[in-house]
Amino acid sequence: MSGFQSFWNGLDWSVLTDMLLSVIPALLCITLHELSHGYAAWRLGDDTAKNAGRLTLNPLRHIDPMGLVMMVAFHFGWAKPVPVDMRNFRSPKRDMAVTAAAGPLCNLLITVVLLFLYGLLWLPLKGENVALDLLLITARLSLSLAVFNVLPIPPLDGSKVLYAFLPEDRYYTLMRYERYGMILLLVAVATGILGSPLSSVTGWLFEKLSVLVQWGWRLSVLAAG
Repeated sequence: MSGFQSFWNGLDWSVLTDMLLSVIPALLCITLHELSHGYAAWRLGDDTAKNAGRLTLNPLRHIDPMGLVMMVAFHFGWAKPVPVDMRNFRSPKRDMAVTAAAGPLCNLLITVVLLFLYGLLWLPLKGENVALDLLLITARLSLSLAVFNVLPIPPLDGSKVLYAFLPEDRYYTLMRYERYGMILLLVAVATGILGSPLSSVTGWLFEKLSVLVQWGWRLSVLAAG
């Protein structure tokens, strides 16, 4: 019993708390990411995602369990891909690239908006609030999702954008390896081979975008004065 008590007392509960606090932000980031793909495809003439019920804010329609675990544990993950039928596009290569780019761009926009809100609400919430923590966690996770997905590795969004710039025969040759891409990505992120560089890039971008926190804070000060 004493051994169990020592084990229990020695657990790093801060890690578990951080992971639990990341679940809701991860669900939000993943849901809006996939919804953006589906909405962009629908606006460009493909209603496949709409007919499949993927134009929804219900996270259960979008999550991939392993991708969600990766998001919470490593801050890099994925969702269940939105179905897209390129034959419905007026300009397949261009419209596929736009549809693919919509997800990361949505995540970048989420980061921009939430960092500004974080600064704007800092004074009213006295700087110590769970809501502020969630804003910051969501902003960071959203940026991580954007950075991860722009990699030009199948099946990530970056590979679909790359399609617009490659001859079709080369692109389809690349896509033959899509089934292996996610396995390699999973191993690379979990082992740190890819996770560390991605974290560095995300951290650098997050630091640059933190100017938005200052803008929000200054606006809050002006409003209070």
